[in-house]
Amino acid sequence: MKIIKSSEKENQWVSISGLFSILMMIFLFLSIAYMGNIILKQKKITVIAQTYEETQKGISHDLKKEFTQNLRVWNAVLDSLTLSIRFEDPEILFQVGSAELNQHFKNILDNFFPRFIQILTDPKYKNEIEEIRIEGHTSSEWSGENSPYQAYFNNMELSQDRTHNVLIYILSKIKDEKLFNWTKSKLTANGLSSSKLIYNLDQTENKERSRRVEFKIKTNAEKQINKILKQSSK
Repeated sequence: MKIIKSSEKENQWVSISGLFSILMMIFLFLSIAYMGNIILKQKKITVIAQTYEETQKGISHDLKKEFTQNLRVWNAVLDSLTLSIRFEDPEILFQVGSAELNQHFKNILDNFFPRFIQILTDPKYKNEIEEIRIEGHTSSEWSGENSPYQAYFNNMELSQDRTHNVLIYILSKIKDEKLFNWTKSKLTANGLSSSKLIYNLDQTENKERSRRVEFKIKTNAEKQINKILKQSSK
């Protein structure tokens, strides 16, 4: 039987305690690195959120300054929260059941869209724009159709055709190649049928206001935040 001397026991204890110390130091460094990564990620997200808020306020301010005198004449509304300009007079936009743009609406677009794009291509906003959505909306009814399901599908086709024609018309007016390519890369046509109706105060459908075309601006803040979260999860 081997007898372990006290000095050997002390050496073993020193070795074990030293190992624990090293492990604790490694754990501490890993914890600091992890917390540092979390703090860095939070700072990046905060910067993006601040940039988003500044961009949102700036675009809203510039749109309001540019179009305030026109909105009432066009029967249009600026929504600062969603960065959208909504054209609400269905008689100006299209004939009932038709996807062909009325001449009056073409005249409005000729005035509106070049000024609208000029704001968005300003260097302080240009790189923050993710998408410019043309949204077509209808009421829930369809002439001669009693089935709400069929009315919805008929209106879906109509709203898609309308936004498609709006997109073609405004792009055809851009002669500068660089501006055309930038606008083309951001502009989308979205027919939404009666999925987003506008209601009166008594919660009944406002059929006139539901028939509308909206130009909605989407910034890339959400995309940047998702990119940071994806990188930090690796």
